[in-house]
Amino acid sequence: MMPSQRTKGLLRKKALPYLIVSPYLIHLCLFVLFPVAFSIILTFHKWNIIAPMEYIGLDNFRHLVQDRLFWKAILNTGRFLLVHIPLQLVVALALAYILNEKIAMRGFFRASFFMPVVISGVVVTILWQQLFGLETGLLNRMLSGLGLSRVEWLSNPRISMISIAIMATWKNVGLYVILFLVGLQAVPQSYYEAAEVDGASAWQKFRYITLPAINPAIFMVVILSTIGGFSLFIEPYIMTDGGPLNTTLSAMLYIYKQAFGYYHMGYSATLGLFFALLIMMVVMVQKFTIEAKD
Repeated sequence: MMPSQRTKGLLRKKALPYLIVSPYLIHLCLFVLFPVAFSIILTFHKWNIIAPMEYIGLDNFRHLVQDRLFWKAILNTGRFLLVHIPLQLVVALALAYILNEKIAMRGFFRASFFMPVVISGVVVTILWQQLFGLETGLLNRMLSGLGLSRVEWLSNPRISMISIAIMATWKNVGLYVILFLVGLQAVPQSYYEAAEVDGASAWQKFRYITLPAINPAIFMVVILSTIGGFSLFIEPYIMTDGGPLNTTLSAMLYIYKQAFGYYHMGYSATLGLFFALLIMMVVMVQKFTIEAKD
């Protein structure tokens, strides 16, 4: 029996939503689900791309536990985050607070601070590499002009990661300024007017009105800064290649070297899986900590 026109219409109507979302579903399967599944399979194998995969069970996970260099890379990434996140918060909030006031050329300054965000990370890194140069770098030339000693921004193990954190903050601060601006502009002015009537100081208004009101923006900045910090790769790869003495070797750079430097694809996938779970755990802890303060 041939289906009626009404039945065909109902079938087409039911199939239409699936046809609309099919491009996204295909993209999700090809570029998200399949790579994730393949990476999990790789964690149980030894593979150098050329030779066939060799099943090795949990050897990659045992190697991970004993890999001191990987744990050093994790520690380096943590040191970067300890500098980068507080610096990002303070600088972005201070700039947003200033740009929220009625100042001359406010639109120009807002666009200027956001401009580094859209510039290629490679270009920004090369620029700052020149600024940090020991002999010809602009920063050291300025210090020399003031009669001060030159600073080994990228060759001193004690400050090399701090230098990279400063550069990363400059690169990304514009995005977080915008997020804070949105939060600041959503605070009703009546709150501040009522606080002024009660005789509240500028600090009290900031502490008891502004900060609680922009807490969602603070949460977003902390989460994005954390994820971005864990993804630290371009900066140490170009500026120091993980040196000196592996003090700027980030976890992402180490995973990259294992995969495309030594062709340890299985071990690299294991590191990547562990690192992804670590990021998820850190972000969840941050989420519960910030929400608990509400």
